[in-house]
Amino acid sequence: MDYVSIKTIHVACAFLTVGLFALRGVLQTGDVRWRRVKFLRVAPHLIDTVLLTAGITLAWMLALNPLTQPWLAAKILGLLVYIALGRQALKQGTYQARALVAALTVVMYIVAVAFTKSPTLGLL
Repeated sequence: MDYVSIKTIHVACAFLTVGLFALRGVLQTGDVRWRRVKFLRVAPHLIDTVLLTAGITLAWMLALNPLTQPWLAAKILGLLVYIALGRQALKQGTYQARALVAALTVVMYIVAVAFTKSPTLGLL
């Protein structure tokens, strides 16, 4: 597969995963039992696997190393923060809405870093 195809897959999966996360987060904060819907339980894992595989493939194709590319390291760290906040947002209990907003804010940062290729978003 060529670079453009893999990048298209990566971007499409990013949109899908964020959209499904936001949907599940809204349903969770509204006390809707979304876990009964098999698609909402399974699809995010499949999409995230393709997303991560495409991202690693792109980094490999472009010979990018997060130790030498600060923007790539920032995306990876942002991903880890997003995962932690996402887990909190989809949990039963308190602070779901705050964690959802925080996780979606981190996603916006990750996307901005991807566009600017700068961990500071070109502000410094």
